[in-house]
Amino acid sequence: MTTSRIDVSFPADGDITIAGWLFLPDGPGPHPAITMAHGYAGTRHHGLERFARAFAEAGFVVLLHDHRNFGESGGQPRGDVDPWRQIADWRRAISYLESRPEVDTSRIGLWGTSYAGGHAIVLGATDRRLRCIVAQVPTISGYEQGLRRISPDAVAALEEALANDERAQLRGEPPRQAIVSDDPAVPAAYRSRESIDFYLQPIPEGIWDNEVTVRSIRAARMYEPGAWISRVSPTPLMMIVAGEDRVTLTDLELAAYERALEPKQLVLVPGGHFDPYLGQFELASRAATEWFGKHLSQ
Repeated sequence: MTTSRIDVSFPADGDITIAGWLFLPDGPGPHPAITMAHGYAGTRHHGLERFARAFAEAGFVVLLHDHRNFGESGGQPRGDVDPWRQIADWRRAISYLESRPEVDTSRIGLWGTSYAGGHAIVLGATDRRLRCIVAQVPTISGYEQGLRRISPDAVAALEEALANDERAQLRGEPPRQAIVSDDPAVPAAYRSRESIDFYLQPIPEGIWDNEVTVRSIRAARMYEPGAWISRVSPTPLMMIVAGEDRVTLTDLELAAYERALEPKQLVLVPGGHFDPYLGQFELASRAATEWFGKHLSQ
């Protein structure tokens, strides 16, 4: 099926404009629709257009947006990740889809990945406009991830950095750190080779910087979307989990899936956190497309 992509935008709180792409399938509408967003400190250019096009080719209108403070969306400071503001903006994205004449407002699904996979769980539990959701390699527990990814002897230094950040915010000087780096002397959110390769993939110049605010780290460590998972039901939930996920952690995801109520479906893909975007894209995208087809078809 032939599809088209147009640039769109919609307003969020605080006079911020959220930028996105709207993918339109051929044929007369109204069509079922899917709303999508990227993970932690990325943009829609980080491997998501392939998913959006796959969904649009299956007959769905697809809205893919940049979170505030990232990509081509507005907001300051740049590189600031607040999960609850992102969730509030995502509700605006749902409302924007409802306003489009091409969309059947009774058939809207949501797809989120990684950090936004956690958002998908929260939104699935709290916004009944959604007919179904897909949470791909989702964040489940910021606290548990922090225990696994930060060695005990580094915790004191991290806590001091967070405290210094609070003091800097009082002075209006939010310190920043890298998102990815393999240099131990450079503070960074991620250090694995798969993370570095994913975030540093070629994207258009001026769209993304390898920086995130320090307070984003505190917010991530406080974020517990897995607490909402039993409340998603009766909205149908698909979880796509990588068997060797060392970022959002396979065992946390599988345990969360067990707490979810029906209707639900688990798709386990080989590889690590970024494999659903890369080597396992066909498996991950096909599973999600079939899930949306099943629950948004009528």
